[in-house]
Amino acid sequence: MSTLQKAKGFRKSKAGTYLSLGTTLFGAVNVVKQVRKARGEDDALLLVDAVVSAAAIATGVALLVRELRRIGDDDVLLG
Repeated sequence: MSTLQKAKGFRKSKAGTYLSLGTTLFGAVNVVKQVRKARGEDDALLLVDAVVSAAAIATGVALLVRELRRIGDDDVLLG
């Protein structure tokens, strides 16, 4: 198995999905900072950017949670 195939397999694994979830949630910290900065500077455009980023993060987290549930359903040991 090549290194590229192993990497693709890791991305679809439970550990890879948890890693993706963690990095996505880490991005949420930056969005909170961006919202605070936008409110402090009274910058509407920066606030809109932060809200759109937050929506993208929420969608990403929902997709990752769905993937974790799908992986959990396929687990033979849990059934």
